[in-house]
Amino acid sequence: MRKYVLDLQVTRVEPLSERYLLLMATNPAGQLPEMKPGQFAQLRIDESKETFLRRPISLHCVDYEKNEVGFLVQKVGAGTASLWQKEPGSVLNAILPLGNGFTMPTSAEQKFLLVGGGVGIAPLLFMGQEMQRKGIRPTFLLGARSKSDLLRLDAYRALGDVYVTTEDGSEGEKGFVTQHSILCREKFDRIAVCGPKPMMMAMASYAKRTGIPCEVSLENMMACGLGACLCCVEETKDGNACVCKEGPVFDVDKLKW
Repeated sequence: MRKYVLDLQVTRVEPLSERYLLLMATNPAGQLPEMKPGQFAQLRIDESKETFLRRPISLHCVDYEKNEVGFLVQKVGAGTASLWQKEPGSVLNAILPLGNGFTMPTSAEQKFLLVGGGVGIAPLLFMGQEMQRKGIRPTFLLGARSKSDLLRLDAYRALGDVYVTTEDGSEGEKGFVTQHSILCREKFDRIAVCGPKPMMMAMASYAKRTGIPCEVSLENMMACGLGACLCCVEETKDGNACVCKEGPVFDVDKLKW
């Protein structure tokens, strides 16, 4: 898929909590390119003098009618924190779309479970949007430390059935997503996962035990986003793979987990 370097224009900056930000942007030069759920963008950081590399951010949502793309940003360091300084009308330079996305349903009868933890929920909203366009309603299983860390639940509920876990029990079932009762009650045809690596490994183990095809979106540290710097390498059964280029989405059967 062709990659683009675009000077996007910020349309909305919405802090969702002290640690999370929703950043919406449009392409004033023309229509946004075709993008797939699970792909990501490399955002240039202009506001931080100590940040030289771009930051990889998942495609959170895409509205082709409004010509807008959204990014869910977690404040981790100086680079991501500087995005809080963006204002509507400012420039957001992005390379996109990068990487490979999730496998999408081939029929409306397929039951998809989309599992996210923390900021890993980001690409699942875009996936739900694309499934809705096909007339398919997925099931979301979203996990967080506490109720305050659960983001944009109404947006997910507009696309599918939403189940929640929190580690402190402040919302939904108490515990981890891998412990939610829905995993014992319902049978799914396919699972897509994004979040902390221990959570993804646990879901991969569940998928293998139950014989359900499963894909995970890895969050290895990335620098170039193009497969040149080799800092995001993951060991697979076929050898080392650059997550940014050959992923970030992988079939769990191909990983050495």
